[in-house]
Amino acid sequence: QVQPVESGGGSVQAGGSLRLSCAASRPTSTNYCMGWFRQAPGEEREGVAIITGYGRTAYADSARGRFTVSQDNAKNTLYLQMNSLKPEDTAMYYCAAVWTPAYCATDPRIFHYWGQGTQVTVSS
Repeated sequence: QVQPVESGGGSVQAGGSLRLSCAASRPTSTNYCMGWFRQAPGEEREGVAIITGYGRTAYADSARGRFTVSQDNAKNTLYLQMNSLKPEDTAMYYCAAVWTPAYCATDPRIFHYWGQGTQVTVSS
């Protein structure tokens, strides 16, 4: 089952925390890239964080220092820990994956598999 399935979204007040989860089978090779993206109404989808099969991570400027991406390969699960949430973090959050990519970055165009999304709403 390659299709990512997200969970963990919800409504929180500014300053609060949420942890998103994404279940998706991984290839036996470590040459893969998984990431979190978000899209607010009327805006383009933007990258939040990525992680490779080797454990290398990268973050968008808006997420760096507040969000942490991690993975549990034994559980085939990707996580996004979000702290110090702000109203501008409100969006639909998507998990995405690509196997044997030429490179791994927070560019939605390189990802092949997408989840249905989970809504995050942060109130002031």
